[in-house]
Amino acid sequence: MVRQMNENDLRDCFAMFAMTRMNWLNVEVDAESCYKAADAMLEARNKEPVQEVGIVAAKTRRKKND
Repeated sequence: MVRQMNENDLRDCFAMFAMTRMNWLNVEVDAESCYKAADAMLEARNKEPVQEVGIVAAKTRRKKND
């Protein structure tokens, strides 16, 4: 059975990754700073993607090599 993660589970997971990274960088770690980083990750994750317009939105086509 596969269990879906809810927002709190994901926030805890992101905080764990932030703590691991901060330890690796020898930065002073506390739970509050880890959860601030996790909240920033959730905010970035939930942001609507910017729609590209104009020439930037054009996709190049490549021939398939047989």
